Amino acid sequence: MRIYQAAAALLLSASASAFTPLPISRSTKYVKSTSTPTSLAALATDEMAPRNLPPLDPWATENGVQKVEGLELYSEDGLDWQYITTADIPTGTTIMYIPAGMCLASSAVAAELNAASNGGLASAVDQLNKIGGMNSVADFYLFIKFLVEYEAQENSPYFPWLDSLPRLYYNSVSMTDFCYECLPPLVFSLSRLEKVKFDNFNQVLGKVDIVSDYTKGNMEVLKWAFNTVYTRAYADKDGQGSDVTITPLGDMFNHGTDTDIEVYFDEGGNAMVYTTKDVPANSPLRISYGCPTNPSFLFARYGFLDETSPATFCKMMDIPKTDENVNMGMDFSKMLFYHDTGDISPEVLDVVLYAKVLTELKSSPETDGYKQAFYQAHMTGDENTKAQIHEQFRYETMCGIKKHVDTFLEALDVLESKSYGKSLDEHPRLPLILRHNEFVKQTFLKVQANLSAYTG
Repeated sequence: MRIYQAAAALLLSASASAFTPLPISRSTKYVKSTSTPTSLAALATDEMAPRNLPPLDPWATENGVQKVEGLELYSEDGLDWQYITTADIPTGTTIMYIPAGMCLASSAVAAELNAASNGGLASAVDQLNKIGGMNSVADFYLFIKFLVEYEAQENSPYFPWLDSLPRLYYNSVSMTDFCYECLPPLVFSLSRLEKVKFDNFNQVLGKVDIVSDYTKGNMEVLKWAFNTVYTRAYADKDGQGSDVTITPLGDMFNHGTDTDIEVYFDEGGNAMVYTTKDVPANSPLRISYGCPTNPSFLFARYGFLDETSPATFCKMMDIPKTDENVNMGMDFSKMLFYHDTGDISPEVLDVVLYAKVLTELKSSPETDGYKQAFYQAHMTGDENTKAQIHEQFRYETMCGIKKHVDTFLEALDVLESKSYGKSLDEHPRLPLILRHNEFVKQTFLKVQANLSAYTG
C-alpha cells in the first residue's frame, strides 16, 4: 500500500493544477422541514426513474475531482454503469482523486448533522445503540445525510451525483416477503441481517429532528437512502480510520473476483483510487465488495450474483460456532465447495470430521481420545497424525458431507417449486433469486457426483 501512496504523491505534485482540491459549495441549510414534497420532486426515487448521468462529470470537475485520460463510464443496459479504461494503465497509477470536501465521511457527517440538530439526532443514535444497532451508527449518520440532501432537492450541492445514482435494487431490503420464502438458509439469514438494520433505522427515525415527517413516512425514499449507503460506502480502508465513507464518482467501480484497483484515504481525508496491476485498454476497472467465495453475502447486500466466484460456502448451518470449531477452520471464507470442479476444501473435511464424525462416535476403548488427538494434531501442525485420523474415518466423513449435499439439493428443488406461477410484476427480484439458487445447485451437483463416486 505504501508504494501506491508514493506513486499518488508523485502524480499529484507533477500535476498540481489538475489535482487541486476545490471546496464544494454548501448551500444546504438544515432546518426542520414543515413543507410536504410532492411526487414531482426533481430527485425522483421511484424504482423505474432513469439515472441522469450527463451532468455528473462536469459537476465533479467543478468540485475538484480529477481522473486520468481514458477513464470513462460505460453501460450495456443504461441501468448499471461502471468505469472502464480506453487506454493502457500501468500498476500503481492514481486514476482518480476525490477531494475530502466531496467525500462523505461518517465522522464529519455526524458532526455536521449534530450541529444542526436540537438533540433529536443524538437521541435517535442513543436508541439505536440500545436496540442492538451499535455497529450501524456510522451508516445511520450517512443514511440521515442522504435524507437531508434529498429534501434539499436541487439546492443540495450533491444533486447531480444523487440524480445519477441507481433507484432499482435487487438486494434483501428490496425483496418482497415471498422472495424471502425462496431463499436458502444462508442467504436468508444474511438478508434478514440487512433487513433488521433497515428496520432499526426506521424504528429510531422518528426522533430525528432534521428530517420532515413526510420523508420519514416515505418508504420509497427511505429504501433508496438505505440502499445507497450500504451499497456505496467504503469501510476499514487504509488511512480512513474507523470512518465509513462514500466517495462520489469513486463509487462507480463494479465488483470483481479479480480486482484491478483499491481506494486509499490520505491524512487529509482525500480519496485516491489506484491500480494494483497493469490494466489493458478497453477493460473494466473492478474493486472488491467482499469475499469472492461468499456470493450469498454479495447477493444479500448488493443485489447481484457474482457468477465468476470460484467457490461457495458449503452451507453447513447446523455446526455450532465454538472456539474449537473456529480453530478447525469453521468460516464462510474457508469451508468451500468449488464451482467448476466440485472439489471440497480441506477445512470442510477437518470441521466435519471433528465437529460431526468424531463428536458423534459412541464411547468405547477403541474410539475414546480420537477427537482430542485430532484437535491437538491440528493445533500443533502435526499433519501426519491428522492424515492418519482422516484416513481412518474418511468414509464416515464423506458420507456425512454427502448426506448434507443430498438434503440441501432437495431443499433447493422445493424452493424452486414455490416460484411456479408467481407474477414477476409482483416479485421482480424472483428471477435473480432463482439464478442464485441455480448457481449454488450446479456447484452442489458437482460435489454430489464426486462424493457418489467415492461412497457408492
